[in-house]
Amino acid sequence: MLKSLGKFEKSARLVVTIVTSLIPFSIVGGLLYAALFVKAEAMVSAVKPPAIERRDRFMGVAMPSDKVIWAAGSNGKVIRSDDGGATWAAQTAPTQENLQGLAAWSADQAVAVGGDGVVIRTADGGKTWAPVQVPKSEVANKLLNVRNTDNGTAWAVGEMGAVLKTADFGQTWTRVLPEKDQAWNDISFHGEHGIMVGEFGQIQTTADGGKNWKPVSSGVKSSLMSVYLRDSENGVAVGLSGVVLVTRDGGAQWKEVAQLTREHLNDVIWDGSQWVAVGDKGVMVTGGDAGWKATRVSEGNLGWNTQVLGHSLGDKGKGYVLAGASLAHLDNGTLSVFGRAAD
Repeated sequence: MLKSLGKFEKSARLVVTIVTSLIPFSIVGGLLYAALFVKAEAMVSAVKPPAIERRDRFMGVAMPSDKVIWAAGSNGKVIRSDDGGATWAAQTAPTQENLQGLAAWSADQAVAVGGDGVVIRTADGGKTWAPVQVPKSEVANKLLNVRNTDNGTAWAVGEMGAVLKTADFGQTWTRVLPEKDQAWNDISFHGEHGIMVGEFGQIQTTADGGKNWKPVSSGVKSSLMSVYLRDSENGVAVGLSGVVLVTRDGGAQWKEVAQLTREHLNDVIWDGSQWVAVGDKGVMVTGGDAGWKATRVSEGNLGWNTQVLGHSLGDKGKGYVLAGASLAHLDNGTLSVFGRAAD
């Protein structure tokens, strides 16, 4: 009997030893199976980037109303605010080209232009943007600006003497002038009267809505970057090295304002009470019949600005939206950068 028990214990110990020795192999086998055949499902939360990122540069801005603001810029980025800039949403544009200018007829209809002759348009407030085919040069095609007028008309200007016109809210475009080895930088209309400015101090005017254009002397050789007509007679053009030119006869003759700054001026508007121009290193030039002066957008601001838009602040006077190194709002000398703290 004892002998039988001894044999049983030996057998039991043998079984335990065998089972125990197999456990590591089972664990390793299980791990190998999991590694080879079991696919892990990663739980990754999608992080939506902010509408305005620090690297963004917005060259064009449009305000069809005090609440609706569109901005377009680097790498085909387009953003929109429906609450005066308090919040922003990125929109999907069908291009990666840098967008240089943007114009809007309403909260629904807008167009943007940029590198390689790209033109995009929206008719639904930016929910969808569509590319538009336009006449192109075989040499260079960057479009530098676009300005809209009433009834679905807009003008785009750029390299190789590009002057393009649309009369159907940007759906179709025609080339108005032949190619020329020179860029047009800006264009402005008041009724049938128009002026455009460009490289080497070039200016042309029209009195028939752009059907015919006439070159006039600006008296300067440096490039003119922007022009604005407040009525059919009075206008201002600004450009490189702080040039400011004034016309009182619709552009037939120009008078240069005594130099106020050596910084380049990139855009000029009439805000309803005075001329306002912005440019490099935070410079702001304002003036009118009472005289002209150069200041800064805000104390300590050295950013470059490509465009300025004025809008009413009610009893608080005028506010401005600025595009360029940053997208910002200027309210009675206080600069607020949209999307982040001011530099």
